[in-house]
Amino acid sequence: MFDLIIKFSLNNKILVLFGVLALIVAGIYSLTQIPIDAVPDITNNQVQIVSSAPTLAPQEVENLITYPIESAMTNIPGVIEVRSISRYGMSVITIVFEEKVENMLARQFVQEQLDIAKSSLPEEMDEPELMPITTGLGEIYQYVLTVDKEHAHRYDPIELRTIQDWIIKRQLNGTVGIIEVSSFGGFLKQFEVALDPHLLKSFDLTIPEVIESLERSNQNSGGSYIEKGPNSFYIRTIGRVEDVNGIEDIWVKNIRGVPVKIGDLGHVGIGHAKRYGAMTMDGEGEVVGGITLMLKGANSSEALVNVQNRIEKIKESLPEGVSIYPYLDRSKLIN
Repeated sequence: MFDLIIKFSLNNKILVLFGVLALIVAGIYSLTQIPIDAVPDITNNQVQIVSSAPTLAPQEVENLITYPIESAMTNIPGVIEVRSISRYGMSVITIVFEEKVENMLARQFVQEQLDIAKSSLPEEMDEPELMPITTGLGEIYQYVLTVDKEHAHRYDPIELRTIQDWIIKRQLNGTVGIIEVSSFGGFLKQFEVALDPHLLKSFDLTIPEVIESLERSNQNSGGSYIEKGPNSFYIRTIGRVEDVNGIEDIWVKNIRGVPVKIGDLGHVGIGHAKRYGAMTMDGEGEVVGGITLMLKGANSSEALVNVQNRIEKIKESLPEGVSIYPYLDRSKLIN
């Protein structure tokens, strides 16, 4: 057998040469496709559920949220263990599955049981959510927003966080290999109405009435259409408020023919949501940044290339004076 192979090789040198070259090319190509990472990901097969209830203490979170959800998860096939953490205003439940259970099938099982458990949860809590399909080693690219000295006075932490959430994060979404982009630092911008209780009493109004007026007067609506000859004119009202002045002009009630507006009942201004942490860098004060989370099982080398290419495109749409500084890029460790 070996004699035949050797004889064939000697009689067909050109063919053997091309075969060896093809093997070399295929080997080089296969080498570039190997999903090499800086560290091995040994995270087990798990799904996490996060529930938020800002008004509940840890004991109430445990009794009213964690326990009902955790009990529902024990009936899922292929579950190894169910563990949980109950903190002030937050519940985190981790369901660990056998490795043979596919990740998407595990999430489907969890979501079905979660839909059943929702009927027994408090009404004041937010909708329970499944955590993204990633692991603790999925943070492959981290960055902060920097502002040059010439434009530093134009951007406060609220403005930088708005740029991160509405410009950078939205363009990073959809990057191949990335499942989530998390924002950190700054303040989440909000429009705030600070009501004066004395003014409310003088106008004989209550807070629920003011809230109802705000909700009713902040929406667009349509009213079918009017046909006139060969044309159809669609009826549409524009009622979405866009700034502080728009909120101040919202009507609440009439008193002897005189309209009472939101601006007559207190102060309307720009504020921010309550936060429980901050992000600083190099001892120079607070910064705003983001973390890209890689899809579990994805090729980190390819995902990093996709993120870097998308970042270069995003830089073109950033406001004047703002730039992106990556302080952690795992591709350097991989290389």
